Amino acid sequence: MTSYDDWKKAADKEVKGKDLTWHTPEGIAVKPLYTSDDAGDPGLPGFAPFTRGVRASMYAGRPWTIRQYAGFSTAEESNAFYRRNLAAGQKGLSVAFDLATHRGYDSDHPRVVGDVGKAGVAIDSVEDMKILFDGIPLDQMSVSMTMNGAVIPILAFFIVAGEEQGVSQAQLDGTIQNDILKEFMVRNTYIYPPEPSMRIVSDIIAYTSAHMPKFNSISISGYHMHEAGATAVQELAFTIADGKEYVQRAMASGLDIDAFAGRLSFFFGIGMNFFMEVSKLRAARTLWHRVMDGLGAKDERSKMLRTHCQTSGVSLQEQDPYNNVVRTTIEAMAATLGGTQSLHTNALDEAIALPTEFSARIARNTQIILTEETGITKVVDPLGGSFYVEALTAELVDQAWKIIGEVDELGGMTKAVASGMPKRLIEEAAAARQARVDKGEDVIVGVNKYRLGTEEQLDTLDIDNDAVRQGQIARLAKTRAARDEAVCQRALTALTEAARHSPFESSEVETPGSSARTDGPLGVARGERNFEDNLLARAIDAARARATLGEISDAMETVFGRYATTPVPVKGIYGSAHEFDAAWALVVEGVDAVGRRLGHKPRVLIAKMGQDGHDRGANVVASAFSDMGFDAISGPLFQTPEETLALALEKDVDAIGASSLAAGHKTNIPKLIHLLREAGRPDIKVFAGGVIPPQDYEFLRDAGVVGIYGPGSNIVECAGDILRLLGHNMPPLGEAA
Repeated sequence: MTSYDDWKKAADKEVKGKDLTWHTPEGIAVKPLYTSDDAGDPGLPGFAPFTRGVRASMYAGRPWTIRQYAGFSTAEESNAFYRRNLAAGQKGLSVAFDLATHRGYDSDHPRVVGDVGKAGVAIDSVEDMKILFDGIPLDQMSVSMTMNGAVIPILAFFIVAGEEQGVSQAQLDGTIQNDILKEFMVRNTYIYPPEPSMRIVSDIIAYTSAHMPKFNSISISGYHMHEAGATAVQELAFTIADGKEYVQRAMASGLDIDAFAGRLSFFFGIGMNFFMEVSKLRAARTLWHRVMDGLGAKDERSKMLRTHCQTSGVSLQEQDPYNNVVRTTIEAMAATLGGTQSLHTNALDEAIALPTEFSARIARNTQIILTEETGITKVVDPLGGSFYVEALTAELVDQAWKIIGEVDELGGMTKAVASGMPKRLIEEAAAARQARVDKGEDVIVGVNKYRLGTEEQLDTLDIDNDAVRQGQIARLAKTRAARDEAVCQRALTALTEAARHSPFESSEVETPGSSARTDGPLGVARGERNFEDNLLARAIDAARARATLGEISDAMETVFGRYATTPVPVKGIYGSAHEFDAAWALVVEGVDAVGRRLGHKPRVLIAKMGQDGHDRGANVVASAFSDMGFDAISGPLFQTPEETLALALEKDVDAIGASSLAAGHKTNIPKLIHLLREAGRPDIKVFAGGVIPPQDYEFLRDAGVVGIYGPGSNIVECAGDILRLLGHNMPPLGEAA
């Protein structure tokens, strides 16, 4: 029989001794060949530790649920879109809310002028929620809602909309994301500080456990870590650690672990390293079983990790965008072969805009074709027993478990988040990834290799933000005029009082400025649960009285305060990857030359205006520019153009880089340029980056934007452009490469 040594000799002869081992971004050494010696026994589907799937029959018994994450403009338009998709084969709804809604603002709030209806649907009251699900029977439809910051009013609106449709709370089926820890790490659509935010999570778990047996009270999300640049190991470890923290908090609040754990679910991003992503889902199930077993769960259902997945948004590219159909198909296959319970497939144009009907149909049909034409659903866990997959699964389990141990040593995930450890590691991974792409070490077809000579421009969906906002303002006025104001205000006051007290008889929540002592890890003492002070219960009363989303959020903010943060760029990661790069050296020399002429390092403010908290791109640019020698200043998140102007003048910057990822660029950036001119500082250059459709470039240039850098832009080349704008005679960087 031929041995492994025989193969090794034959392979070495073919490649003349070249080492074929590949090192992944996770630091995993991947051999060119795996054998039975590398693979352990993964068990069987439906049996602990559920590595091969949580159900014995898996897709042979029931395929995954086909979802499309969608929502845009008004509730009416989103409702029509949902109904068309359901008629075309979609099986469940996944709602995307606009950023004003995420951040707890009504559409008439002055801070959200550019955000209403742009990156999701605007929901201001129960009336909007009723329209959103008009003609969609909530006793028959599973509804997933991606909401964390304003989770209390949104879930309250959903419950009341169901009631007024004739559907009881016990009949409602679906999931609310309710994962606030990852917001403090990567996505940043939080409202309140961490401790009261964790109180909200616990109150929702408690209420839904008592009243909504079919509803998943939390979807613990690794997807947004994936989008922010986390490696597969980091996404695994921090997501499982988040889940462990939520379970411990709920148990500390008096809940029995087996009474609620079976309704927890997870959410992972699926990228382009096919076998890594398959193995990641298998490893996640193994890890969750281990964690829940350690926490004392007895019911096997409590130890099953059930997950929704979404194909990667960060792998989508603006350049040669039809390649994105291929990428999404590969990622969707990885998710299904890994054993996901439901799946969303991204559309080909989502690197630059919301999906059109055309692109959404292709994305949806990708899943239908996988279900109906490939045979994937005919065999349970077809990759089970693959030597490579089993070895990779075991490696991911081991590496993630080490990080989970480090989190435990810090005192759990809340304290780890407060220390900045997870955010720092993810941002370092993102900077390293961008450096590899810019250097061509990580190939992206159509971006840094095999580029088209001329790019074809796609038709994209454009939302008339002003029209949507005016419509929402009119509906808000009508809702407020029609309600019983005294009843509404009493309900809001009761919610505020509930926020002042714990959900227990014997303690009060520690509020900003308070010196109250707390005994339990929730910031509250242990005691007998009092549902009169449950925040969701009180918010449901307020929703019935037609309180708005902003009013419900404000009622809690009065007690909890509003949380804010300023990004801190990582240093040294991007620069070390370019140490011997000729183009990099030219930029560094150029920065020094401009600094000598100006009398100070060239100062660049990286600004995030509007309510979009996705800061991966802004952080990577700030980190790279800092390593190049720029004085790179990261502005606070969620700035208005007026606040960006004030900071730019205070810091006396030479340029402002405006990062846009949520379609607010046509409102906020022109407003900033207008304010700079009014302030007598038209000399401050404004450039833009992020998710900006090419057809908007001319509009922005006419407004005064001097440079636009979309997804896939090389940061070293971008820096060279900025130096030219600042008057430096920078040679073409392509000749230096």
